[in-house]
Amino acid sequence: MHSVTEPWVSADVIAAHLGVTKDSIYTWIAKKDMPAHRVGRLWKFQVTEVDDWVRNSGADETSRPSTKEAR
Repeated sequence: MHSVTEPWVSADVIAAHLGVTKDSIYTWIAKKDMPAHRVGRLWKFQVTEVDDWVRNSGADETSRPSTKEAR
C-alpha cells in the first residue's frame, strides 16, 4: 500500500505557521540548524520537522551564547 507523504511547503507558509518573518526563517536555517531542504533555489520545509525542531528549543533565542560581554 502506498503511504501518503507530507507535502513540502515554502518559507512563506512556515513563516506564517510560526508567526514570524521570512527573515527569521532564513536566519534560523543559517544559524540554528532549522530543518530545511534546498530544492533548486528554493528552501522547502515539512511542517512536522519544523514543529519538532521548535518543540526541542531549536528557535529558543536564549539557547545561544550571548554576543554581549558582561561588564
